[in-house]
Amino acid sequence: MATIGIPNVSPALELDLTSRLVQVETLLGEHIKGDYPLVDETSHHLIAAGGKRLRPLLTLLASHLGDPNRPGIIEAAVVCELTHLATLYHDDVMDEAALRRGVASANSRWGNTIAILTGDYLFAKASDLLADLGPTAVRLQARTFERLVIGQIMETQGPQNGEDPLAHYLKVVGDKTGSLIATSARFGALLSGAKAENVELVTKFGEKIGVAFQLADDVIDIASESLQSGKTPGTDLREGVPTLVTINVMKSSDPADRDLQELLAGPIASEELVREVLQALRNHPALDQSRAQLHKVAGEARAILGPLPITDVTAALISLCDAVVERTS
Repeated sequence: MATIGIPNVSPALELDLTSRLVQVETLLGEHIKGDYPLVDETSHHLIAAGGKRLRPLLTLLASHLGDPNRPGIIEAAVVCELTHLATLYHDDVMDEAALRRGVASANSRWGNTIAILTGDYLFAKASDLLADLGPTAVRLQARTFERLVIGQIMETQGPQNGEDPLAHYLKVVGDKTGSLIATSARFGALLSGAKAENVELVTKFGEKIGVAFQLADDVIDIASESLQSGKTPGTDLREGVPTLVTINVMKSSDPADRDLQELLAGPIASEELVREVLQALRNHPALDQSRAQLHKVAGEARAILGPLPITDVTAALISLCDAVVERTS
């Protein structure tokens, strides 16, 4: 695995991406510095915790479809990561999460009010950078943010009027996760001056790989006994949040699953019960079914890249599909 998190990347491309990610990290830290010590501390909290930086990486990768040296690409990559970070602060409040990226969540450390306002601050700092990228970039960000909000509302509301729970969930994931990853790729291609058809292709790829990334996290949340996802295993069970694995269990017509389905119908408060349910899910056919669904989505992402010429960049994007899947093995 390369240091950028994608296997089998050409040495020249890896060197370029690594160098540019350093620039992203530098601007990310410097741009949110402020005059208020508490805000400075809280806004740097999740940045310091690390993270995969998938969104900036996609921006940088997609920029190689055109001229990666054109202005605004590093700034756009930072905008995408700031937007993502801001949503994490808000998500953790709504989910009452205790951990994020392996450290105490902002809400558990400073309280809900500070966590919400820190998320708002990061959205403001992202907008500040966007202002220099032009109205097209601002509009793209606004429409992405609209989808992020709608996805969260849809998740909170749940399926309506007999809607299939899995179809509803995949739509939520497309809005909550896929939309920003798609925008990250689109920013890179667009600002680099890539061909219009390639901008569209890499945008569609970004959405699909974003969905795959979330489905991988769903599998990891059940299958992993570590903090691989940055959260405590079973977090979604404690919160009663439906995920791919639990939705597959709920769709089962096997009478033997009825007791498990009753437990999965809401939050599970008892830690002992969470451990029991996790073990049951790890031994349930729904876990392998979920892995198969993840492989299918990753394959669809790979197929989108078909019309692109074979280059080090497209090879890296294809390898990214493999890396997402391999996280769950």
